Amino acid sequence: MQNEPTSSLVGEEYEVEVGPVAHGGHCIARTAENQVLFVRHTLPGEKIIAKVTDGDTDSRFLRADAVRIIEPSKDRVEAPCPYAGPGMCGGCDWQHAKPGAQRRLKGEVIAEQLQRLAGLTPEEAGWDGTVMPADGDKLPAGEVPAWRTRVQYAIDAEGRAGLRKHRSHDVQPIDHCLIAAPGVSELGVEKREWPQIAAVEAITATGSHDRQVILTPKPGGRLPLVELDKPVSVLRVDEKDGGVHRVHGRAFVRERADDRTYRVGSGGFWQVHPQAANTLVRAVMQGLLPRKNDTALDLYCGVGLFAGAIGQRIGEKGAVLGIESGKRAVEDARHNLKDLDRVRIEHGKVDQVLPRTGITECDLIVLDPPRAGAGKQVVKHLSALGARKIAYVACDPAALARDLAYFRDGGYRVRTLRAFDLFPMTHHVECVAILEPVAKRV
Repeated sequence: MQNEPTSSLVGEEYEVEVGPVAHGGHCIARTAENQVLFVRHTLPGEKIIAKVTDGDTDSRFLRADAVRIIEPSKDRVEAPCPYAGPGMCGGCDWQHAKPGAQRRLKGEVIAEQLQRLAGLTPEEAGWDGTVMPADGDKLPAGEVPAWRTRVQYAIDAEGRAGLRKHRSHDVQPIDHCLIAAPGVSELGVEKREWPQIAAVEAITATGSHDRQVILTPKPGGRLPLVELDKPVSVLRVDEKDGGVHRVHGRAFVRERADDRTYRVGSGGFWQVHPQAANTLVRAVMQGLLPRKNDTALDLYCGVGLFAGAIGQRIGEKGAVLGIESGKRAVEDARHNLKDLDRVRIEHGKVDQVLPRTGITECDLIVLDPPRAGAGKQVVKHLSALGARKIAYVACDPAALARDLAYFRDGGYRVRTLRAFDLFPMTHHVECVAILEPVAKRV
């Protein structure tokens, strides 16, 4: 008997009752045929009409948008942003949810990932189940915190600035992004045309008045004369090598955290929320409690945020080694921490550099890996160093949970976990886990 040919289900509509939230900014539902739907623009408990956006009859699951709400959740609000909704901007996931409900949903995702991937209950992870808003972000329903200090605008075929649609290269032109920080909005990127440009990244620093735009020309495209509404430095992405080069103004912005100024060059990584750097430094330092003469590792150290914080607290006889793979970030970290001769920064990938250092023990470790996590081999190596405490900063709860399971295999348990809503209106959430050895090492 021949199998029936696979056919696309894109455009099909189903009336469904929505189940729990899932990792990634959507909720789970099932069709009458028991096929799983990952549905955006809905909330748990709602009855909706879901329209399939991706998948076919043989797919393990389908992706869909809620195009009509039959029975709304009590947590639903009208999206404040006119570009939020099915088929429009993909930047925000929860504009249609009350702020408190957004944080609760993120907490449910963290709890589910911890249980499924690490076998941990919130109590076992030392977590009270809450996701804390950043200072100043606790706003009434219908109001949106303007927090995003870096916005990557895509440019459409007509030269208009906009944002990508969900899981698409298509551009939704906009005239204002509600979550953009005031320093970004004041540049007026959306008000002008960018005829030979593919992308414009706008950056406003939180520790200074520095503003920057990074232009990515279309193949063969020429840079325009950039005249924006506020003074701004201009950089461009090179078509051949992908490097970022200064056109005029500073090649960096100056950020501030933990009473230090940090230079961040060429669009390098810095926390996007204006309160994030200080919030995370506080959480990490409160968890690690550095002592005089401690030795410490700061892995995936970026421009040196945590290395600087630890270096200021361990006295002149302590030592910190930071490891970072980005060449420009290493240059910035060395510049930022040049007054702390107890801090050394090495360039390279953590899994390659760490074994070469010859370090066999240390007192403290902080790691802030990329979204994919640190991985089994790195965690195994770290577990063997006998650190008194380890701080794991995570922007992805699934990667965090996987790595916590590896740490458990290496003899470490989670002492405390804290979660922070540093990406309001999106599904992203930041966590800080503090680990310690299960038993005192002899």
